[in-house]
Amino acid sequence: MINKEILEIKKQFTMENCAITRMCGCYVDYEKNRKYEVNRSFLSLPEEEAFKYFEIFKQTLSGTLGKKLMNMEFPLAQEEEGGTQEFLYRLRGSKLEDETLINEFFDKIIDNFEYGENYYIILIYGVYDVPGKSSDGSELFDASDNVYEYVLCSICPVKLSKAGLSYDVDQNSIVGRTRDWVVDPPVKGFLFPAFNDRTADIHQALYFTKKPEELQPKLIEELFGSEVPLSAQNQKVTFNEIISESLGDECDFKMVRCIHDNLQDMIEENENAEEPEPLELDKFGMKRLLEQSGASDENLEKVERIFEQTAGEKRRLMASNVAETKNFSIEMPDIVIKVKPERADLIETKIIDGRKCMVIAINDHVEVNGLDVDIPEE
Repeated sequence: MINKEILEIKKQFTMENCAITRMCGCYVDYEKNRKYEVNRSFLSLPEEEAFKYFEIFKQTLSGTLGKKLMNMEFPLAQEEEGGTQEFLYRLRGSKLEDETLINEFFDKIIDNFEYGENYYIILIYGVYDVPGKSSDGSELFDASDNVYEYVLCSICPVKLSKAGLSYDVDQNSIVGRTRDWVVDPPVKGFLFPAFNDRTADIHQALYFTKKPEELQPKLIEELFGSEVPLSAQNQKVTFNEIISESLGDECDFKMVRCIHDNLQDMIEENENAEEPEPLELDKFGMKRLLEQSGASDENLEKVERIFEQTAGEKRRLMASNVAETKNFSIEMPDIVIKVKPERADLIETKIIDGRKCMVIAINDHVEVNGLDVDIPEE
């Protein structure tokens, strides 16, 4: 899924556009005991309560693709009877009216979600009548192309509210506030099937994690049976390892700056596309990047092999995760230099009086510890 498609689904979580027909919930305590369960028509909820749920569902589809939101592809074996995809497909087909399937789903979450506190599992079924589009891109609500049926799961921590004081209207006094258990925003969730090209793609799902570095491999394995994706941080580490091992001694300051500039150009070009999709680098894209940056033929021959060994044959790295979009950073034991990415050209390496030096071009304004300073001519 791309951002445009995710936004289209999020727009359904309003009273005006609501396409949710059924909701199931299971409140689980810190010892993994089911304390409360519900299965009801979503449209029968009080309006104020429904609004709270809408916020949770929107948050389950929020975040940067490749960091908090990840497209998960089911292995072919999982689409056979007894597979993870086949189970979710049956769950969606049941419209959440099969208690046996719902209980099995809750057990999968409870057994594999690693969380030492109370939490609330919410599962909804929705039917979105996808409007057609005219040649100019405007929606034609009376000309539906297809119907998108989906299930969305949100896993929300339930925490005791903080102690404090409050004003009691009946007593007309300040009293100790009653503490209660509050449902927090989701920390994990998923949408099945994916909404690709404005239609259901039963071969993929969209996974949400509030903290990109806490992917919960056991939960991913149980829900999707697919390879656990690299976190955003690990993608960056993997990217650097591939460059370092591929280039060896050729990985000097000039080469790294060139790679940085070319990657920024690729990201900018992709963002300016008519309907941009997240830019990803596979082993061929990685080789192309290093070739554009001036790597030698000898080192280019190693890139694909090193990529497969380090990341995996079919792995892709999100450009937004591996590129330094905020700073061009240079670190030494006692010095850290950070430059705007587009002004990396201000820094050069030179040999001065026999010493290796970093040379920074200076404009008219220099500030040191908040003070304007003059730089002498000589």
